[in-house]
Amino acid sequence: MRIIVEDNYDKLSEKAAQIVAQKIRENPRIVLGLATGVTTIGLYKELGRMYKEEGLDFANVTTFNLDEYVGLAPDHPQSYNFAMNENLFYKINIPETNIFIPYGPVRNIEKHCQWYEKIIQEKGGIDFQIIGIGGNGHIGFNEPGSSFDSVTRVVDLDEKTIKDNARFFDSINDVPKQAMTMGISTIMNAKECFLLASGEHKAEIIEKALKGPVTTDVPASILQNHPNLIVILDKTAAKQN
Repeated sequence: MRIIVEDNYDKLSEKAAQIVAQKIRENPRIVLGLATGVTTIGLYKELGRMYKEEGLDFANVTTFNLDEYVGLAPDHPQSYNFAMNENLFYKINIPETNIFIPYGPVRNIEKHCQWYEKIIQEKGGIDFQIIGIGGNGHIGFNEPGSSFDSVTRVVDLDEKTIKDNARFFDSINDVPKQAMTMGISTIMNAKECFLLASGEHKAEIIEKALKGPVTTDVPASILQNHPNLIVILDKTAAKQN
């Protein structure tokens, strides 16, 4: 495990983008696993700047997003598809055919999840998986209690997750109660994992994830067992490490 601590969120975002950009330059056909959330917005903004100003080329990159809300169409303002388009995809030269995100309104969710898992395997697996961490220790939408053997599937969202995400919706009643997510084993099968966390409110869960026992009660704790884990934190998120 390699832990990098930056002074603040902006520095974290810049460093994270430098690391991702270097991976792309080393392997232009890299398969990236992407997370959606507040923490990654700065990273994606910086990657967009690198494309525009430095010629960082995404033409042969393939991406798989970790998760999506069940029932939200891609053009819904709170869907992860919409967020990825606004924060990254519309700002770089990645072909639309190279972008994979679970489809929220799909009718046969189980079959769609099986297809998603199959496509990941057909593309050779994830080379570099970007991960955020929820306040309850979830990665993707693998909530506490999720099996470490889990693969892409539909999950019921934890009450804390629903409360945490309610700020993005008009009402807590509007927050979807389910999501599709890559499983923990899918994430752990990535060749490298890249965990980002920012803010004092993440300090306690980061300590549990990186220093506590490996337990399904804190799904992110399994990352301690990954052979190639990079963690990047700002000083406030790292204060208990």
